[in-house]
Amino acid sequence: MGHRLSKIATRTGDDGTTGLGDGRRVLKDDARIAAIGDVDELNSSLGVLLSEPLPTDVRDALTSIQNDLFDLGGELSIPGHSMISDAHLERLDGWLAEYNGTLPPLKEFILPGGSRAAALAHVSRTICRRAERAIVALGRVEAEAVNEAPRRYVNRLSDLLFVVARVLNRADGGKDVLWHRM
Repeated sequence: MGHRLSKIATRTGDDGTTGLGDGRRVLKDDARIAAIGDVDELNSSLGVLLSEPLPTDVRDALTSIQNDLFDLGGELSIPGHSMISDAHLERLDGWLAEYNGTLPPLKEFILPGGSRAAALAHVSRTICRRAERAIVALGRVEAEAVNEAPRRYVNRLSDLLFVVARVLNRADGGKDVLWHRM
């Protein structure tokens, strides 16, 4: 799969370009690089969330998702390559059903907050939405078409992160932080 780095300070990006997994060089502000960067930021934000005390099942799910996101970044780095599949989406759907089944129905809007872990899950959710927007924008550029699965994956993942935030508030002994109209 593409080129692997044997050293980090390559200096090849000093001219404002970076390499794709297929060996091509593109500008660092290319739409594909923006999408890859947003996915990488999302993965890093999940790393921060994983540094918190979490229920084992949530920790295992987020760790699996981090690996998926690395694959998603790999798929984006090689135009035409596919790494995210329906199995990835089915796993997200399974977690969504499992965690939603433990939560009371929402009757009000909720604010991002509560426990530290829940707040970090909300931050990851918003980064996920940005990654989704970047993938959609990349898909609009005809020469830079992307597969459908990455877009679907990040859409479902943002939903899951919202639900995980609610689960984490309950795991910490709290509740959803409700929005109140002023």
